[in-house]
Amino acid sequence: MEGKNLLRYLFFLSAIVLLLYFTLLSLPYPPSKAELLDCTTSSPWCTSKNRIQSKNPENPITKPNDPTRHRQRHTADVPHHPLDPLTLTELNRVKKIIQSYELFKDSVYALHSVVLEEPEKKAVLKWKKGDPLPARRAAVIARVSGVSYVLTVDLGTGEVTRHETNQYSGYPTMTLEDMSSVTWAPLASADFNRTVIERGVDLIDLACLPISPGWFGMAEESRRLIKVQCYSMKDTANFYMRPIEGLTVVVDLDTKEVVKINDNGKNIPIPKADNTDYRFSVQNSYQRLVNPISIEQPNGPSFTIEDDHLVKWANWEFHLKPDPRAGVIISRVMVRDPSSGEVRSVMYQGLTSELFVPYMDPSDAWYFKTYMDAGEYGFGLQAMPLDPLNDCPRNAYYMDGVFAAADGTPYVRSNMVCVFESYAGDIGWRHSESPITGMKIREARPKVTLVVRMAASVANYDYIVDWEFQTDGLIRIKVGLSGILMVKGTPYVNVNQVNQQESLYGTLLSENVIGVIHDHYITFYLDMDVDGSDNSFVNVHLQREYTSPGESSRMSYLKAVRKVAKTEKDAKIKLKLNEPSEFHVVNPSKTTRVGNPVGYKVVPGATAANLLDLNDPPQKRGAFTNNQIWVTPYNKSEQWAGGLFVYQSHGDDTLEVWSQRDEPIENKDIVLWYTLGFHHIPCQEDFPIMPTVSSSFDLKPVNFFESNPILRIPPNVDKDLPVCKAAASA
Repeated sequence: MEGKNLLRYLFFLSAIVLLLYFTLLSLPYPPSKAELLDCTTSSPWCTSKNRIQSKNPENPITKPNDPTRHRQRHTADVPHHPLDPLTLTELNRVKKIIQSYELFKDSVYALHSVVLEEPEKKAVLKWKKGDPLPARRAAVIARVSGVSYVLTVDLGTGEVTRHETNQYSGYPTMTLEDMSSVTWAPLASADFNRTVIERGVDLIDLACLPISPGWFGMAEESRRLIKVQCYSMKDTANFYMRPIEGLTVVVDLDTKEVVKINDNGKNIPIPKADNTDYRFSVQNSYQRLVNPISIEQPNGPSFTIEDDHLVKWANWEFHLKPDPRAGVIISRVMVRDPSSGEVRSVMYQGLTSELFVPYMDPSDAWYFKTYMDAGEYGFGLQAMPLDPLNDCPRNAYYMDGVFAAADGTPYVRSNMVCVFESYAGDIGWRHSESPITGMKIREARPKVTLVVRMAASVANYDYIVDWEFQTDGLIRIKVGLSGILMVKGTPYVNVNQVNQQESLYGTLLSENVIGVIHDHYITFYLDMDVDGSDNSFVNVHLQREYTSPGESSRMSYLKAVRKVAKTEKDAKIKLKLNEPSEFHVVNPSKTTRVGNPVGYKVVPGATAANLLDLNDPPQKRGAFTNNQIWVTPYNKSEQWAGGLFVYQSHGDDTLEVWSQRDEPIENKDIVLWYTLGFHHIPCQEDFPIMPTVSSSFDLKPVNFFESNPILRIPPNVDKDLPVCKAAASA
């Protein structure tokens, strides 16, 4: 009897510890209802930093780091732009409308997504500041009594104007409540508790993670499932390095019932906690490798944020909003032409559409680890508050996300996005004339950029996404990977113990710890509107040409051959170093004074191609990574490369499926999709936490301007810059 009471006590205590642990350290658990109170209290969930109002109340301007800043409650937020996200007040109204709708009465339900249903593109393009806003509507994805629904809620009339069930395979993005509650569900199983104790882990030291199962056609996948794997957090915050290898619990996400327990690692020890904790507070010593550095702006920042979401900087302006699935959405991107003074359109909308992270271990406890982080977990839902001075510099402005919990109650994800000006000593342009010309010319201009940043912590992995705007018209989209590896337990403590015929599926990083090989693919949705919506995609291919006999002392040269894509099939691009091309999005009806079509080009950086078999079930779901570039006709309903319902989907609603229609794309409203890829073979430097590795791609003007758009910017001179006293001279 005493043993049963002890087990009940341990179960209760473990559940509390797990809930607190994931709340504070791992998953972004939403605030309690007491903290929310519809955000009418002074709770920190209901405030935003760094905001002041302009003298004109119709035109509130936010100045970063203004000394008169005050904390503003989100209860006062109102929409000013057709693309502004739903406000706290609007989310509360959606909740009330949903509760009174017949479908939800006396039913068990959860709201998996509540976001603005954006107006039609033509209406947004037509809208001007001062015009009435188009009707405000909410797009709601809900599960009611086990069925997935897509709804439209009209905030003006209070009516549900669309009511559809899911037409495809798959389920909605998990709610935060799904993720946090399922981690303690295995503790309801006596078999699970017994297994954990037999593996040498006290239940009070247990930490568990919710792992999306993918789809492999198995019979039990006719219901919404999740796989739970657990770790020991004894003596370290970095429990990821202490896996209970081979123990996998299959749980019904709706009922929290334990469906199956697999334990195939009884002979694999739990790795030790030594040297795994990464927190500064627990290090025995530290190294100050460099002196502190900070950017100072004596005249203040050069950007403003009007009406909470309209960013204006240098020659750029764009709409910015946090999003629970994409993280951030950049819209109505326009640049001022220095020649004409005209504000010209570059892109209607850009966002992170989907991530695909397949691990390369086919064993029972690993084969299903093929994550789609945006569609399964919510890239924005996993965004943590940014750390001032470390995630973002001193001169940053912070923007909150306002989202809805599973019951519709709004909550605030504070400091989710930061905006700041960056100067890294880079050069905008330069030229020094050689002394042999007799001209004493030395001209150089500094490169200052504007960065929009968010960081998502999807359990162990951290993603940093930057949208960087340059004064020369270039937009750089950069992804950084950091955080903690997902590792595998092993009996080996040294590579000399491993049989040469045996595959570890990774690298031995420390005693009993293997870092498993995996890939990361991040697919971006880029609705380019270069000087208007009707654009064409042009492949400018460099090919070798030969001179005629006697024509030249040269035998060969390169020629640029332009091919305009007629249909989607023509625009499927696999990047190849030995077949170089430029990829232009042009407006064929707009030309420069010398006749070139105005355009932008996508400039790939370091990237990786997916090598999985096209018939492998994970690759069918992640088929949007089959090419690095796709171009499709604009379709408001086609924004998520893996489909609207990604969780356990079969791959029947992806970018690859849509492109099979092979529709015309010449001189049409088109969307460019670009996939940035990483192959990751872990190494010991990744242990216990990874230094950030980054890659990027550019959207660069090509014959968009008549000449260099930053020709007339002035150089820096001493009187423009503050003089800071050094602690000591070098």
